[in-house]
Amino acid sequence: MARLKRLGILAPLLAAGVLLSACGTGSAVAQARTACEFVHRALVLQARSDVKGISAAQSNALQGQAMSELLKGSSSAAAATSSDGSWNPLMTTISEAERVPLHDLVPALTRLCQVANSSSPYL
Repeated sequence: MARLKRLGILAPLLAAGVLLSACGTGSAVAQARTACEFVHRALVLQARSDVKGISAAQSNALQGQAMSELLKGSSSAAAATSSDGSWNPLMTTISEAERVPLHDLVPALTRLCQVANSSSPYL
């Protein structure tokens, strides 16, 4: 009888935990997608800065704007990571842009955001 009472108490707690963890995952995906909006803007600006025929000053200005857009996404990426640690690579890659040239991070950022924006963001 005591076991049944404990099970009666534990079952709703377990169900609530599963439900709440699912909400956190959805929230994490939404935050990762928000971060990827900034990533997309940054990558567009980065690509424009690499176009032949623009001046060095224009290229530098575009690269600065790209970095600014990318770093705007860091708080959303951090929120996604807080909700679900599997988004840590996105947050880490965005933060690495302060040390690594953005053009070197384009493939990683592109792939991470493809995953975030897919219909099953946990490939």
